[in-house]
Amino acid sequence: MSWIGGKKSLRELIVSLFPLYYERYIEVFGGGGWVLFHKPPGNDFEVYNDFNGLLTNLYRCVREKPNELIDALYFVLNSREDFDIVKKSLARDSPTSDVIRASYFYQLIRYSYASGLTSYGSQPHDMWSNFPLIEQAHRRLSKVVVENKDFEKLIRQYDRPVSFFYADPPYFETEKYYKNVGEDGFKKEDHIRLRDTLMGIEGKFLLSYNDCSFIRELYDAPNIQIESYTRINNIKQRYDNGAQFPEILVANYDMHEREINSPSQINLFEMKNGIGKQEGIYNEND
Repeated sequence: MSWIGGKKSLRELIVSLFPLYYERYIEVFGGGGWVLFHKPPGNDFEVYNDFNGLLTNLYRCVREKPNELIDALYFVLNSREDFDIVKKSLARDSPTSDVIRASYFYQLIRYSYASGLTSYGSQPHDMWSNFPLIEQAHRRLSKVVVENKDFEKLIRQYDRPVSFFYADPPYFETEKYYKNVGEDGFKKEDHIRLRDTLMGIEGKFLLSYNDCSFIRELYDAPNIQIESYTRINNIKQRYDNGAQFPEILVANYDMHEREINSPSQINLFEMKNGIGKQEGIYNEND
């Protein structure tokens, strides 16, 4: 699902840097769920959280009432008039049920410009092509706990030595882009509060942010690892083709422990030179 600040382009990298061992996975700022849906389910206990109540209601309806949600979306029209009607209805908090509220919100996401929820996108998207995705998401979310909490309360509630938190907060000094998705109250003090909360946990955390001096200084501490990456800047891409956006990943563990502990691959050259034979892998009759 398209979403402001979504991690579609970085999800592969992020999941590859998860710690080698954990029993609880908690996604603190869930948003569009790109990382959660890319992550293999495994046997760990999973939590999706977001401060936006409309978003968490949508995910609960996908998990608990997928057929009712699809029925509510079946006759939706991709039109400016319908878009304005559901937008005003949600602003008044007038939908009569959780499913209707979820269908209205999903319509805004699907048909708004850049998923900003404010203006009609005028794109020829149909709703029916998303029904199989709703059914797939229903199956993936079947054992996921969906929370709608402030990040500090959530982290303190689920923190254990075996907990792993992935946090993707509104980026520093770009909070204006999140004003329509429930994060308009995220201030400089909240970035500091997030740092203080994460630095005091028993478990592990991985944090994604924009690369700036303020955030680097916040997490400049012993045993904290910071690595920089770039991705395509979707906002500037419209008028500056190939524009890159610098980001950092911050963790309180070695982000490359999976790579370090993965079995080394033996290539064909090594096998022909007897290395594979010594390891009991190479068969002379092959």
